[in-house]
Amino acid sequence: MQGTVDGFSYGLVTPLVAYLMACLGGALGLRCTTRALLVAHSWRPGWLALGAAAIGSGIWTMHFVAMMGFTVKEAPIHYDRPTTYASLAVAVVMVGVGIFIVGYKGATGSALFTGGTITGLGVASMHYLGMAGMRLDGRFEYNTLTVAASVVIAVVAATAALWAAGRVRGFLWSVGASLVMGLAVSGMHYVGMAALTVHLHRTGATPTGGDSPAALLAPTLVGPLAFLLLAGVVVMFDPLMVMGKPDWTPVEHKPGVPARELVAHSARRPAVRSRRPEGRQGPRAPQNR
Repeated sequence: MQGTVDGFSYGLVTPLVAYLMACLGGALGLRCTTRALLVAHSWRPGWLALGAAAIGSGIWTMHFVAMMGFTVKEAPIHYDRPTTYASLAVAVVMVGVGIFIVGYKGATGSALFTGGTITGLGVASMHYLGMAGMRLDGRFEYNTLTVAASVVIAVVAATAALWAAGRVRGFLWSVGASLVMGLAVSGMHYVGMAALTVHLHRTGATPTGGDSPAALLAPTLVGPLAFLLLAGVVVMFDPLMVMGKPDWTPVEHKPGVPARELVAHSARRPAVRSRRPEGRQGPRAPQNR
């Protein structure tokens, strides 16, 4: 028999909290990625890794906060712990690959396309791997076209977010980009959930394995939430990340570095040499009028 799926068992509470988690992770990740483009190469991997972990944790937290409101009325749902944790690892790793590509190649052309595609596929993989970790006495069936639409939304959202990370410098602009990113990621989640149909084997049967949502999801969410708060503290104490300025330039192209000073000095030397012959000559004789 077909189960009755309810994705909003707590009303608008879980969608709103999930959206805020996606926005928080996106905002922190975008600021860290932007900061990585403005520092020396030795510091860049650390900022990019922090940004990847922030975005991955935010998206994963968004997903499972939303899933706390997901129920099948005729059957209880449990979650497989290893698969649930694996979905977090997939999110962080694949988002990290995309961010590192853009962080070192720039948010243009093929690098942006490649990084956005990998990141978007990572977001979609996290979602459907997390869904695969659900246990109930039945099976899931997905509509192929709706699933494809959710993957396209994830790729477009990820590409736009990476473009914003590489191009947007102002703090308020980054906040606006994170709000749009959170909306896109949440939209991808609920489009993916709309593709789901549950077919039950028996009504009211207990799942054969896994932990209940209260036993697994609530304690599991503590870790990513604590990390997001810690990343937020790091951002707050970095004035360049908080007081974003649109005229920032990457460290390799900042004016005043020694290479430019040497070029400037070498450019002045011919002018100095040209004056020496003139200094050896005596004063010019007055011209007869």
